[in-house]
Amino acid sequence: MDLIAAIKKNRFVVVGRVGMDLFPGPGIATEDADTFTADMGGSSANIAAGIVKLGGQAALVTRVSDDAVGRFCINKLRHYCVDTTYVTPVGGEARNSLALYESRVAGHQSVIYRNGAADFEMTAEDVEAVDYSQFCALITAGTVFAAEPSRSATFRAFELARAAGLPIIFDVDYRPYSWPSREVAAEVLSKAGAMSDVIIGNDDEFGFMAGDKDKGLAMARELSLSSAGIVVYKMGEHGAVTFRDGEALRTGIYPVTALKPTGAGDSFMAGFLTGLAGGHDLKTAVLRGSACAAIVVAKPGCAPAMPYPADLDHFLAGHPGPTDAI
Repeated sequence: MDLIAAIKKNRFVVVGRVGMDLFPGPGIATEDADTFTADMGGSSANIAAGIVKLGGQAALVTRVSDDAVGRFCINKLRHYCVDTTYVTPVGGEARNSLALYESRVAGHQSVIYRNGAADFEMTAEDVEAVDYSQFCALITAGTVFAAEPSRSATFRAFELARAAGLPIIFDVDYRPYSWPSREVAAEVLSKAGAMSDVIIGNDDEFGFMAGDKDKGLAMARELSLSSAGIVVYKMGEHGAVTFRDGEALRTGIYPVTALKPTGAGDSFMAGFLTGLAGGHDLKTAVLRGSACAAIVVAKPGCAPAMPYPADLDHFLAGHPGPTDAI
């Protein structure tokens, strides 16, 4: 499999959740707010929206609640031109995830409602309905593995994608509140990582999978040598280390005045993949992902804050440049 050649086709199938985000105005605490803005959330949905805004194509595979909130999420996916062919409503007590977060850094609060999450109801039948031949790669984020039947369904999607010749792109995205235990999370996320061609995570996430944060970088390097074609080890303000073909590429970040800490990882993924799809070399693609992350943390919302190509070009032209790699 030629990993980069596949990504250049720029048409992705994304497995995982879509939800509703609610956020008050900049600087306002949730408990002091009178009004909230509603928009789309959920890591996988945000990644899909970011890819489409940057000129790619993406279809989401998930379950939503068969109610007004689920329909809101579907409408928002369509607003961002994400293909909803494989988004399936589920009835009963399942509910879409809801995130309330603030547009402030000091004292930032995020409250996530994931009780009876509809996306965890995704089944093997849902992923078996996908025509994988229409896509260039499968993307997912780690939360999709946190509960059944979604966990087994996603591993089934991995099998089907691999059989169709698609590379698997995995954002570790470890959220402790979604998992039954740390031990289950470490085992399952490590299994998913070993099956993936591109792995993106931060130092805490790789450290978690390795059992010790000090061992995370070594684990990222080992995955790049044993199974994955590209591994991106993100270190927040210290930039990233990207492993490919036994080489380690170090890059900095684009400093901005952050309005909030949320959405950076999803936007990085979208910028990185569309950068590779657009023919940029690996270093440039990583830096484009970092620029997209910087753009998103400086604006309210997640999906609405993600840049279009003109926004990204304007940011790169006006910014003094990334920090030195560490």
